[in-house]
Amino acid sequence: MLDPFDPDRFIITANVHILGIEPRIERTLELPVNLNFAQFHEVLQAAFGWTDSHLHRFDVGGLTIGAPEFDDGDTYGPRTIEAGEVRMQDLSFPYGEDASLQALYVYDYGDDWHHRIMFRRRMRDPDVSYPRCIEGVRSGPPEDVGGYSGYADFLEAWLDPEHEEHKAVRRWAGRKFEPERLDLEAINKAITKAMRAAKGSYRFRHLRP
Repeated sequence: MLDPFDPDRFIITANVHILGIEPRIERTLELPVNLNFAQFHEVLQAAFGWTDSHLHRFDVGGLTIGAPEFDDGDTYGPRTIEAGEVRMQDLSFPYGEDASLQALYVYDYGDDWHHRIMFRRRMRDPDVSYPRCIEGVRSGPPEDVGGYSGYADFLEAWLDPEHEEHKAVRRWAGRKFEPERLDLEAINKAITKAMRAAKGSYRFRHLRP
């Protein structure tokens, strides 16, 4: 019989959406409790179609979690906690049925994409392989599109054949881009590939010469 207090009996669900964009761009993820935040970064990159080309951080309960090697050296700024040392099972949830915990994932300090995360605990299905994406809405924005306002301008041109930038943005985004499309199978394949490449940490650390 499973111990009801055993963390391995549970998973963490993460409902994630990009702030500032309507209709929402959203993903619902299921995560094993032993997943660390470096791996969670890789899951988010795969789920939203980002290319891990920019800096990032997590803001969780007043703490900054990420890759300390990219700190700017500001003595008075928040200390970045190593993401590989913080796991889902370390999250501190309030008491109560269906208790939740909010966090923020910031990616690309130029385009400044803020992802609101709502964590909850759920029972684990022993027949399922985690992490995985179980549902979502819309494609993620193209990398380097210019943030929220840039994406709005991009979509205006992308959708209007009469717009003077229509052909240019279509070429730039590529034939595979479709703002309303969501391919869960492709997302989960990308998550599996990213998890293998991450090897329990950040992928970029394995790519260094």
